[in-house]
Amino acid sequence: MLCVATDIKIVTDWSPESLTLPSLSLSSHGPIAYIAYIQEEVVCFGFRLEMAAPTFNIVVSFLSLCRQIQFADQKQEFNKRPTKIGRRSLSRSISQSSTDSYSSAASYTDSSDDETSPRDKQQKNSKGNGDFCIKNIKQADFGRREIEIAEQEMPALMALRKRAQGEKPLAGAKVVGCTHITAQTAVLMETLSALGAQCRWAACNIYSTQNEVAAALAEGGFSVFAWKGESEDDFWWCIDRCVNLEGWQPNMILDDGGDLTHWIYKKYPNMFKKIKGIVEESVTGVHRLYQLSKAGKLCVPAMNVNDSVTKQKFDNLYCCRESILDGLKRTTDVMFGGKQVVVCGYGEVGKGCCAALKAMGSIVYVTEIDPISHCPIMDGFRLVKLNEVIRQVDIVITCTGNKNVVVREYLDRMKNGCIVCNMGHSNTEIDVASLRTPELTWERVRSQVDHVIWPDGKRIVLLAEGRLLNLSCSTVPTFVLSITATTQALALIELYNAPEGRYKQDVYLLPKKMDEYVASLHLPTFDAHLTELSDEQAKYLGLNKNGPFKPNYYRLRTSSDQFNTT
Repeated sequence: MLCVATDIKIVTDWSPESLTLPSLSLSSHGPIAYIAYIQEEVVCFGFRLEMAAPTFNIVVSFLSLCRQIQFADQKQEFNKRPTKIGRRSLSRSISQSSTDSYSSAASYTDSSDDETSPRDKQQKNSKGNGDFCIKNIKQADFGRREIEIAEQEMPALMALRKRAQGEKPLAGAKVVGCTHITAQTAVLMETLSALGAQCRWAACNIYSTQNEVAAALAEGGFSVFAWKGESEDDFWWCIDRCVNLEGWQPNMILDDGGDLTHWIYKKYPNMFKKIKGIVEESVTGVHRLYQLSKAGKLCVPAMNVNDSVTKQKFDNLYCCRESILDGLKRTTDVMFGGKQVVVCGYGEVGKGCCAALKAMGSIVYVTEIDPISHCPIMDGFRLVKLNEVIRQVDIVITCTGNKNVVVREYLDRMKNGCIVCNMGHSNTEIDVASLRTPELTWERVRSQVDHVIWPDGKRIVLLAEGRLLNLSCSTVPTFVLSITATTQALALIELYNAPEGRYKQDVYLLPKKMDEYVASLHLPTFDAHLTELSDEQAKYLGLNKNGPFKPNYYRLRTSSDQFNTT
């Protein structure tokens, strides 16, 4: 039987500031929400309870006992949970305040395997196949659920799979791919397989792989070589394992950034004799293709899907408009209102970043080289040189696709606490190598977040070591990747099935008819209905009433233009 003393007075006119003596605070998530006691006072549920010393001792003992019972109940409840799915990482089980708790890159990782390189482990899937190298095959069930979720938000790709799998337009295709390995990429890979292709895959970014998704793909029979947190040596090793397999030679390349194309060109140039084409989706990769073409070294036709209108609008503009905030919030918990931000580059990625930050109340500056095409002034942003604002801004974001945009000189002049990140594909925009010197100290704060500390105590916050922020530190909208993945699939089908002579050894845009087809596949999701031209209207405009409605040269911008810089 519990007896509670009655000499307790509830005082409501108090504030935490009125408690001037040292206090002990205990917090939990159950009935005892907040407890602080000072001498003969107990604060509970936002009320201060005044009592005599004996009663005080009874109440404090009672509250402490309640708290112990509550934690015991929580532990018992935790032990009742199913264990066959494996143990989640500590940060995901207990707290969701860190990047690893939320990020797409934060896999359900068994911590016992964290110290062992996948290259040193022999793993096989349930069918005995071991032609893969991933973090942990046991995570396959988690990855399969994420893939199933992604399928719900990728209507065009699923529609393409349903319509074309009977025809098998990629029968005989051997596709080697190097992209971000996420749940959305898995839907693409399984679609290519359903259309008849064989696939081998590596990651184009050392931080963006979802380990559980890679496990699900390996369990499904795909040859995947990727894990989150690869070293530079691991990165190239994985690409080589994809390409260099006795008795198997690719005849199609799907690349994101150009590293796979570069590796084959450098190590296995004879492979291009059997390769029918390259599909490239990034600004950086397309730029490298145009360089090869200009030098007369491009051996096969290449399709530039980056400059497809749908891809530019959705993947580059709308996607980055959402994911820039997501990546910054998850890594730094920063409040955007009132912050001064400089965005380097005002292409579609830069436009998306600027629009999102402006909407959140940030003061946004833009650097750009093009005086006409991407002028930010008419959108309400101030056009500056980086050296004019580098001392005062709170956040620096690069999205140019260029190199050495933020060099050591600018890093030295930044204010204390400045956040530095990159939204471009490559890690060449921020001169991170210049920061790895003896006089500077690197301090890991959390996953993908580092403090770089100068001798005088000044520090900057560097995200993802200068690599792509959104896919390294957060997620991107699945619906957006449905646009990109469907465009990639159609480009592969087009190049693989094109009659000889249609495409020469050059870089081509995806035909506008296909671009419009990708967009039309997504309209039913919004219950959207297009207006149809009458015969008279179509004749007046000089168009086919069924499209294409834009000339093939039409695009929002071109990756072959000069790149943005400061």
